[in-house]
Amino acid sequence: MSMATEKLTAYPVWDRTVRIFHWLNVLCVLALIAIGTVILNAKGLGVSTDGKIALKTIHVYVGYVFAINLAWRILWGFVGSRFSRWKMVLPFGREYRTQLKAHFAGAKANKPVGFLGHNPIARLMVALLFLLLSLQAITGLVLAGTDVYMPPFGNTFKEMIATDASTVELVKPYSKEGVDDTAYKEMRDVRKPFITLHYYVFYILLAAVILHLLGVLFSEIRERNGLVSAMITGKKVFAEKPFDVE
Repeated sequence: MSMATEKLTAYPVWDRTVRIFHWLNVLCVLALIAIGTVILNAKGLGVSTDGKIALKTIHVYVGYVFAINLAWRILWGFVGSRFSRWKMVLPFGREYRTQLKAHFAGAKANKPVGFLGHNPIARLMVALLFLLLSLQAITGLVLAGTDVYMPPFGNTFKEMIATDASTVELVKPYSKEGVDDTAYKEMRDVRKPFITLHYYVFYILLAAVILHLLGVLFSEIRERNGLVSAMITGKKVFAEKPFDVE
C-alpha cells in the first residue's frame, strides 16, 4: 500500500517558539552571510572606507537580532515543550542511545523507524549547527567591539586604546584620532583569535548549512512525513505511530 492511500495521522511536534526561531534564524544567517561576503571582498568590490564601516554596522545590527534569537532558543531548550528541549534535540542521554539503536536496527531490517522529533542522525547535525551558531554569535559580539566599537564591548575597547579618559569619545572606527598606538596594537592582538575563529567558522557553517539542507531534502523525499512543512504548521504526519511518541 502506498503512503498516499494509507491513513495518515498528524502529530504536533514543533511549538510556535521553535518555528519562529527557525525562520528568523534562517533570515539572519542569510543576511549575515551576504553582508559578510561583501565585507570579505570589499577591496575587490571597490567599497570605500565609509561603505565598509556602514556594512559592518549593519552586520552588527543583524547580528544582535541573530544573537538574541539564538539566546532565546537556548533558554527555551530548558523550559519549552517536549521536543524543543535539549534532551530531545542533542545527541546525548539514555533516551538518545535507545533511539539510535532503534534507528540502526530499523535500517538493517529495511524497516525505517519513524521519529516525530529529530532522528538520531539529525541530532548530530543539529548539535553541530548550534555549536557553530553560538561560536559566531560570541566571536561576532567581541569583533563588534574591537572593530566598530559597538556594544556590548565597544566602550571597553575604546577606553583600552584611548590615549586617556578625555579622548575616549574621539575614538572612531578606522581613525587613529585619540588612539594610543601601543594600546591599539595590544587590542588587535586580543582580537586576533576571535577574528580567526569567526572567519573559519563562517566557512564551516556554510558547509554545515548545505549538508543540513541536503539531509532535510533527502529525508523529506524518503519519509514523506512533512518534515519541511512541520516548521510552518508545527505538525508531522505518519502512517504508523512514531518511535518517540509517548
